[in-house]
Amino acid sequence: MRLTFDGDWHATVTNEPLTVTPRLVDGASLKLTACANREETDRFVAGTFGSHEWLWDAVDSLRFDRDTRRLAGAEFRIPEEAADPEDCARLPHTPDVHPAVRPGGLLADEIRDFRHEPCTVICRAPDDSVLTCLRDLQVLDSPLEARIGIAPDVALLVQHGSVVGWSLTDPVRHLTTGYDAPDPAPPSPATRRLFTACLDFVTTPGVWDLVDGEPDAVARLLATDQALSDQKEDRHRADALRALLSSSIDLYAEP
Repeated sequence: MRLTFDGDWHATVTNEPLTVTPRLVDGASLKLTACANREETDRFVAGTFGSHEWLWDAVDSLRFDRDTRRLAGAEFRIPEEAADPEDCARLPHTPDVHPAVRPGGLLADEIRDFRHEPCTVICRAPDDSVLTCLRDLQVLDSPLEARIGIAPDVALLVQHGSVVGWSLTDPVRHLTTGYDAPDPAPPSPATRRLFTACLDFVTTPGVWDLVDGEPDAVARLLATDQALSDQKEDRHRADALRALLSSSIDLYAEP
């Protein structure tokens, strides 16, 4: 299968997905690289080509090896706008209209940079067991052609030959901070509940209540942060969720 990015940039699906462990850093961005620090990240970007954020140009990142032209890493942003439950219900889940994930990598047609626009809307499955990020809600109007599993639990969504979104299965498992690998132990039930609570605060419509200064919303935000602070188990994931809430607390809950 040949995929289209940015209108006129193309890559072919291979049978070699990335083996890197996905990292949902601070609950805000999904990173698929093995870089251990900022210096390694800078060298990785300098030694690859593709789509990458530059200054004010906020795009998702897909980086390819210059020698082999194969996918070497990626980074995706979690959108702030959440689809309504009615729209999420339109996301097809049956095999005839929602194809099974096919593991695979990408081989760039040419060595050339391109832009890959970030997704604008997120569909949250029950209990946030899967996060599906879409280019726009119009994607829901037609069936998907394919889901390409470029890394464990991470799939690109393909429609009309173009990449129109991505999905992350069991996102709580991949929570981490900075360059640390996620905790290999399963998430605790408390962490799973608090993950959903945190997403409510940083996506619509919950974020609107904070913007409007609703006292109940601010109180729930602070209570959630306190619950994460007090949590004794699954500390690394709890710290990642506290980092996710930190900007909201600074903006809406500080006196």
